[in-house]
Amino acid sequence: MHLRLATLAALAVGVGMLAAAAAVLPAPRAAPDAAPSPERTGEGAPLAATVRFGRDVRPILSDRCYLCHGPDRAHQQAGLRLDSFEAATAPREGGAAIVPGRPDESALVRRITASAADEVMPPPDSGKHAIAPGELAVLRQWIAEGAPYERHWAFVPPVAAPEPAVRDAAWARTPVDRFILARLEAEGIAPAPEADRATLCRRAFLDLTGLPPTPEELEAFLADGGDGAYERLVDRLLGEEPYRTRHAERMAVPWLDVARYADTCGIHQDNGRQMWLWRDWVLKAFRENMPYDRFVVEQVAGDLLPGATVDQQVASGFNRAHVTSDEGGAIDAEYLLEYAADRTNTVGSAFLGLSTQCARCHDHKFDPVTQEDFYSLLAFFNSNEEPGIYSQTQDANRAYEPYIEVMTADRDARARELAAAVDAARAARDSMDDAERAAYAAFRDALRADG
Repeated sequence: MHLRLATLAALAVGVGMLAAAAAVLPAPRAAPDAAPSPERTGEGAPLAATVRFGRDVRPILSDRCYLCHGPDRAHQQAGLRLDSFEAATAPREGGAAIVPGRPDESALVRRITASAADEVMPPPDSGKHAIAPGELAVLRQWIAEGAPYERHWAFVPPVAAPEPAVRDAAWARTPVDRFILARLEAEGIAPAPEADRATLCRRAFLDLTGLPPTPEELEAFLADGGDGAYERLVDRLLGEEPYRTRHAERMAVPWLDVARYADTCGIHQDNGRQMWLWRDWVLKAFRENMPYDRFVVEQVAGDLLPGATVDQQVASGFNRAHVTSDEGGAIDAEYLLEYAADRTNTVGSAFLGLSTQCARCHDHKFDPVTQEDFYSLLAFFNSNEEPGIYSQTQDANRAYEPYIEVMTADRDARARELAAAVDAARAARDSMDDAERAAYAAFRDALRADG
């Protein structure tokens, strides 16, 4: 258990910063003149000033090359891997696949540009599209720049990027604006013109609450002609009820989808089940702006925390949101494994930023996840005391075992009152006033006198 908690704590720290950036909703501004479009290299995206492996190169190699020359050891061809610098630049008969700084000497470029069907890569019968001229230009530039590799972005701690230089600095009102404008200028696209105030109000409501403003809410915003009216609107939507709860609901919807939440079992009879307490925990976490490290740890392992509270145990319902089966004749052990695999896949997509399910059957062909990695992670989630096949029932309010009983707020308050009354009664029973002490002393003395 300690190893699992340490792993989960490291997981929370590693990805916690990804949730640290808050949405910035700047007020409108006028659009600058469009910048000239950069020169493009045939098909594909324009060449950047510097090619990045993760952004520009890996998508090309992953789509066209990794099936045969990627991390899946069982399907590697010619003993060649292109997913690591060491393997791609290793000496080979006929020359290294990649010679840093020298694209014309790299076998990768030669094979891509070959004309013979038995030489060109990817092979014509591979089912893969040929490398487009723009994509070839990206690969050539990357090799010319030294062919620097990058780890999968999910394993790279986020760092603050310097604000890019832009031609129309006055347009940007927040640091985020500068990144948006820099990309627009690079693409030769002018920002949209300033929106009218009614449109801004509607956008803010839809973005933050998922609902349009009522006519009264819109009129109230339009009547506020002072400086900072838009900022006051955003503050109200984020901090005042009922908007604060509506914002939490808006934020929770995609998370509930990622966590595969449902009020029914999902397959066979698709019977109803009690999962709404976990859903309400998620809403409360967003409404109260819970720190992301707690949000992660309590959902993945809240029940394992020392002295776990009822709320923390409810949070771990994240691990129980998968489909369950009550199909007669199904194999119990098979579905126990399915449940554990589902939890493993969900942790990968929700917290690690990558897919893991491919590695259930073989080393992942595109992401750095081996089959051993998959089953090592699965072991954490394969220890629940639960049935693989549940008994059949028509009770839509059933809580599927294992479960805990959780009082509603009013019943919890009443239970606390009764517990306090019991404690007071016991204290009164066990305490004596002066008259009772005197009577007891007289009774004791009488017993002694009688011998």
